[in-house]
Amino acid sequence: MTTPGRTLPLAIYGVATALLEPLASILLRRRAARGREDPARLGERLGRAGLARPAGPLVWLHGVSVGETQSLLPLIEALRARRPALTLLVTSGTVTAAELLARRLPGGVLHQYAPVDSPAAVRRFLDHWRPDAGLLVESELWPNLILAAQARGVSLALLSARMTEESARGWTRVPRSARRLLLAFDAVLPQDATTETRLLGLGAETGPRLNLKLAGAPPPVDAALVETLQAGVSGRRVVLAASTHPGEEALIAAALMSGAEAALLIVAPRHPERGAQVGQVLRDQGFAVARRSSGEPLTRTTTAYVADTLGELGSFIALADVVVMGGSFVAGVGGHNPLEPARLGAAIVTGPHAFNAADVYAELFAQAAAIEARDVHALARHIKGLLAYPEIARRTGQAARAYAARQGKALEAALAVIEPLLPA
Repeated sequence: MTTPGRTLPLAIYGVATALLEPLASILLRRRAARGREDPARLGERLGRAGLARPAGPLVWLHGVSVGETQSLLPLIEALRARRPALTLLVTSGTVTAAELLARRLPGGVLHQYAPVDSPAAVRRFLDHWRPDAGLLVESELWPNLILAAQARGVSLALLSARMTEESARGWTRVPRSARRLLLAFDAVLPQDATTETRLLGLGAETGPRLNLKLAGAPPPVDAALVETLQAGVSGRRVVLAASTHPGEEALIAAALMSGAEAALLIVAPRHPERGAQVGQVLRDQGFAVARRSSGEPLTRTTTAYVADTLGELGSFIALADVVVMGGSFVAGVGGHNPLEPARLGAAIVTGPHAFNAADVYAELFAQAAAIEARDVHALARHIKGLLAYPEIARRTGQAARAYAARQGKALEAALAVIEPLLPA
């Protein structure tokens, strides 16, 4: 089969990224100095592999950050169960995602940082790893990487595809280029109806819907850690603020002080490196703060505990009576996936700015499986109510768990589409 060439905008992009490639090392070193790259693994970002390629067929899976890479875990488990002889390579683009995968990837699954989208870095990556298939998650439309992989005969799928209105508007300015990129995929599985409409409008050929973030297993719970923390909780009710962003910690803390002052607040910032900053915000509001990453114990005198670590969120959800979802009380973030707390039967409260998971929340609200707080006053009222009436919190959590359990069926339908793309 003849591979179509590049459109003019894609050709210009290829030339421009080739000319700018000498700057990549400088930019990566600067990012590493700010903690945004792993200085020991910068070579991987330039396509220089840090591991040997095992012999035999290899399937490459890619997600850019924590949410996307975590959503790959159920797919990885399914592929290992069905095709144990395959080597699986997972690439990601952020330090926090790499740290999470180091804890969560099954033994034998390889991890590398994804190459920057320059021609030479992409060429080195593909020369070394020679993937038979590539499964990309959500919105990873890197032209050089996708077109070079297609030119080498790599079977490609865009899974749990997500396209924002802004991104779709941008691609409509170069419609032939958008269509060229999307048709490089052998399968495109949109995660919701809105994205499906946008992708079809750009010329994609879509398959069944799949939202990988809805299809996973419950996050791991460390029973020993929960038991240790319960000693410090000392019988108090617990409110967990999960995946918070700047500006949210103060708001959620204020709501707790207004509605349930005696409860213990646990804050798990979306980016754990903000732990010291979050701790100071809470101290300024009068809380007695301990930080997990600093080894400070949770005691009966602690009124706010900062869970600034990776891979332990499941344990903190299991400890909580109410989970307040971050990313939804500040404009521009769009909220985070509520299915992790739902799988553990948590009573979930979200803010009004959760457009990234609007379809999921609409279904959860319809089933009385989550609550929306429009502002700090509503949040205080809902926290107070859920703590005062634990039976309501329990029923809300049960409804959330039942909803989450029903979402796994989409993965089976997606695997029927993915399997023909895998090496024989």
